[in-house]
Amino acid sequence: MSDGKSKSGGQDRKRINLNEDYEVRDWAEKFGVTQEELRQAVGRVGDRAEEVERHLKGAKA
Repeated sequence: MSDGKSKSGGQDRKRINLNEDYEVRDWAEKFGVTQEELRQAVGRVGDRAEEVERHLKGAKA
Protein backbone atom coordinates (compact mmCIF):
# COMPACT_ATOMS: atom_id res chain seq x y z
CA MET A 1 0.00 0.00 0.00
CA SER A 2 2.39 2.61 -1.17
CA ASP A 3 1.64 6.19 -2.11
CA GLY A 4 3.17 5.85 -5.55
CA LYS A 5 3.00 2.71 -7.60
CA SER A 6 6.72 3.02 -8.35
CA LYS A 7 7.55 3.07 -4.62
CA SER A 8 7.68 -0.25 -2.85
CA GLY A 9 8.41 0.14 0.82
CA GLY A 10 9.85 2.04 3.72
CA GLN A 11 8.19 5.19 4.97
CA ASP A 12 5.63 4.98 2.17
CA ARG A 13 3.95 1.91 3.70
CA LYS A 14 3.53 3.60 7.08
CA ARG A 15 1.22 6.36 5.88
CA ILE A 16 -2.29 6.39 4.45
CA ASN A 17 -2.83 8.64 1.44
CA LEU A 18 -6.50 9.60 1.27
CA ASN A 19 -5.96 11.10 -2.19
CA GLU A 20 -5.47 7.65 -3.72
CA ASP A 21 -8.70 5.67 -4.06
CA TYR A 22 -6.89 2.33 -4.14
CA GLU A 23 -5.12 3.13 -0.87
CA VAL A 24 -8.36 4.11 0.86
CA ARG A 25 -9.97 0.90 -0.38
CA ASP A 26 -7.02 -1.31 0.60
CA TRP A 27 -6.45 0.21 4.06
CA ALA A 28 -10.19 0.12 4.86
CA GLU A 29 -10.27 -3.55 3.91
CA LYS A 30 -7.14 -4.30 5.96
CA PHE A 31 -8.64 -2.64 9.06
CA GLY A 32 -12.15 -4.05 8.50
CA VAL A 33 -13.87 -0.66 8.34
CA THR A 34 -15.72 1.39 5.75
CA GLN A 35 -13.86 3.92 3.66
CA GLU A 36 -15.70 6.70 5.49
CA GLU A 37 -14.65 5.30 8.89
CA LEU A 38 -11.06 5.21 7.65
CA ARG A 39 -11.25 8.84 6.46
CA GLN A 40 -12.68 9.92 9.82
CA ALA A 41 -9.94 8.08 11.71
CA VAL A 42 -7.22 9.70 9.60
CA GLY A 43 -8.87 13.07 10.27
CA ARG A 44 -8.71 12.42 14.01
CA VAL A 45 -5.26 10.88 14.46
CA GLY A 46 -3.32 11.65 11.28
CA ASP A 47 -2.12 9.50 8.41
CA ARG A 48 0.25 7.13 10.22
CA ALA A 49 -1.18 3.65 9.68
CA GLU A 50 -0.12 2.44 13.13
CA GLU A 51 -1.98 5.28 14.86
CA VAL A 52 -5.06 4.84 12.68
CA GLU A 53 -5.15 1.11 13.45
CA ARG A 54 -4.78 1.77 17.18
CA HIS A 55 -7.60 4.32 17.05
CA LEU A 56 -9.92 2.01 15.11
CA LYS A 57 -9.28 -0.92 17.45
CA GLY A 58 -10.04 1.32 20.43
CA ALA A 59 -13.28 2.47 18.80
CA LYS A 60 -14.46 -1.14 18.42
CA ALA A 61 -13.71 -2.09 22.02
